Amino acid sequence: MKFALIDGEKEEATKGATALCQFCGLELIAKCGEIKIHHWAHKSKRNCDPWWENEGEWHRAWKNEFPTEWQEIIHHDENGQKHIADVKTQSGWTLEFQHSFLKHEERQSRNYFYKKLVWVIDGTRRKTDIKQFKRMLEESTQLRTNIPIIRASFPDECRLLNEWHNNDSLVFFDFNESEVTEDTMLWFLFPKTLTSSAYLSPFSRANFIELFNNDNFDNLYKNTILPIHKEIS
Repeated sequence: MKFALIDGEKEEATKGATALCQFCGLELIAKCGEIKIHHWAHKSKRNCDPWWENEGEWHRAWKNEFPTEWQEIIHHDENGQKHIADVKTQSGWTLEFQHSFLKHEERQSRNYFYKKLVWVIDGTRRKTDIKQFKRMLEESTQLRTNIPIIRASFPDECRLLNEWHNNDSLVFFDFNESEVTEDTMLWFLFPKTLTSSAYLSPFSRANFIELFNNDNFDNLYKNTILPIHKEIS
């Protein structure tokens, strides 16, 4: 975890410090080595939120693009279940930054739990993903639309699309400014449709961050994403 409670305030880990977990209230110790990023950990091997994962530099860098008060927010549902969201905006959007592989069942559970959920997926975790994604782009069809949208007719041939194209939530692939995409670009994957194809559009990373930080993503979602998704469906 990036934050823990010291005297009731959210604080980052510093060498030798102790604090309380904001999720379960148990004592945490600061892990401030030279290899892993500084973080808080339970004294025992307890994992109080089963959805919580260890963070790397990619994960932490994305969280740091947003206000501290939006990071690591405990989200409750109507049944009393709770989990820690990576980022939760003022307008209720949850941002989840996913590096490790996620089983379909857990992904669907998070989609249902958070409702207004946006995934950002690390496209560099497997070396083959970039190569497959690039080949998919070369074989896709460009649609005649006001914004650039491509149709991937065989998404199962790309492991990333195979894992994510039947998702109900919003998904953005981050290739860390690799050769696959233009500099500072993400790839937005439209939610699943009744067809077997997947639909994607390049999206400015800077614009993504700005939209959420200024709480303007709702306008984009209602006025652009939803109408286009209805048309391609």
